[in-house]
Amino acid sequence: MDMKLKNKTALVTGSTKGIGKAIAIELAKEGVNVLINGRTYEEVERVVNEIKSDFPATSPQNAAADLVDIQQREALFERYPNIDILVNSMGIYEIMQYEDVDDEVWERYFRTNFLAANGLSKFYLPRMLNNDYGRIIFIASEEAMMPSGQMPQYCTTKSMLLSLSKSLSKLTKGTEVTVNTILPGPTLSENVYQIIEGIYPNEDMNFSEKEKEFMATNLPQSEIQRFIRPSEIGRLTTFVCSPYASAFKGAPIRMDGGMVPTIF
Repeated sequence: MDMKLKNKTALVTGSTKGIGKAIAIELAKEGVNVLINGRTYEEVERVVNEIKSDFPATSPQNAAADLVDIQQREALFERYPNIDILVNSMGIYEIMQYEDVDDEVWERYFRTNFLAANGLSKFYLPRMLNNDYGRIIFIASEEAMMPSGQMPQYCTTKSMLLSLSKSLSKLTKGTEVTVNTILPGPTLSENVYQIIEGIYPNEDMNFSEKEKEFMATNLPQSEIQRFIRPSEIGRLTTFVCSPYASAFKGAPIRMDGGMVPTIF
């Protein structure tokens, strides 16, 4: 299906691996010129070259920057002042007990998971409104709606993205700009893959067997009983970026594998 996105420009934050990279790849498949972001120039350049090779009709660019750093963020704005799509996928997470989350940790999560995305949105949204076209997407988590209690600093910042998305969407009334949030469930990132392999070092089990064992033991509420693949999140995000999704406004869009047990 042609998503009508050819020659659009998209900035995907945290796009050197995991969900962010998968989103960048799926957008490139649709002819989008993707700005690849990460903190290390060399790592970003590796992904840029990979996408150039796989999708030669597109023009991916190196947008290396630590987006938590205001000066680096402003330098990025100078290099790329106009984009059609902003996907705020950068984020950090770690299982922590509430009593171990001190003020320094809270501040780091707030700046990384929320303020960086807010700063980007604050810069690009007015330009999108002026052009009467644009897409802003926040990548949150099912933990934003159903906190597990295992990482309160993560859940809180992801819940904040839902509120921000709804607030910003109100500013797009009557325009072809949309602001939405996608809430993935447990996803098979590179880090998760390594964790599962570490939990089950038995070489007689293939990864599929290890995955099923982990899900049955640790995430029995999942209805798909497997990890969501980053490419699945990438395809959903690409659709939400497209003109076909123009009626999604301020929406929390769940791809949680059935993790959230409620209707809403």
